[in-house]
Amino acid sequence: MTPPTGQFSLGPPSARLLIMTSRTGLGARAGHDLTIEVTRWSAQVSVPEPDVTTSSVRVEADTGSFEVLAGAGGVLPLSDGDRAEIERTIRDKVLFPDYYPAIMFTSTAVRASGDEVAIDGDLTIMGVTQPLTAYVRLDDDHVRGRAAVTQTEWGIKPYSAFFGALRLADEVAVEIEGSLGG
Repeated sequence: MTPPTGQFSLGPPSARLLIMTSRTGLGARAGHDLTIEVTRWSAQVSVPEPDVTTSSVRVEADTGSFEVLAGAGGVLPLSDGDRAEIERTIRDKVLFPDYYPAIMFTSTAVRASGDEVAIDGDLTIMGVTQPLTAYVRLDDDHVRGRAAVTQTEWGIKPYSAFFGALRLADEVAVEIEGSLGG
């Protein structure tokens, strides 16, 4: 895979950053698997030469811009009120944007991995930095990436309700999709 070379920016509206959650516990049937969009974020990608190992990536996501797009499963469909309550919970009980306004990812190494590019880096959430590897596929200038974030590794207690009978799974999936051409 030979990537296009240059300096690239990604972000809305030509690219999307999504977070997918799943539920666990005895009461999991009552909850929803969520798709959440980060509506304010940006990524800077530098590809100085066709050799991907010379590349670098930096992503910044606004912690106050998480919007619930969809909820799958559950006993009842996800209502607008449910969406608003989940967004409030993310802000007020999980990410605390007044204190931690951004989530940051900065690459430390980029390497070819089969038909993908593996991007090793440091992910900072709520002041805690841990290593993370993201995987990206390039098709011309179209990029699609994924990573798995285990919340407790960043000191985040997964949301629970009904005295713990309904819990958010510790691991959440993060996906990015868009065009390097903007």
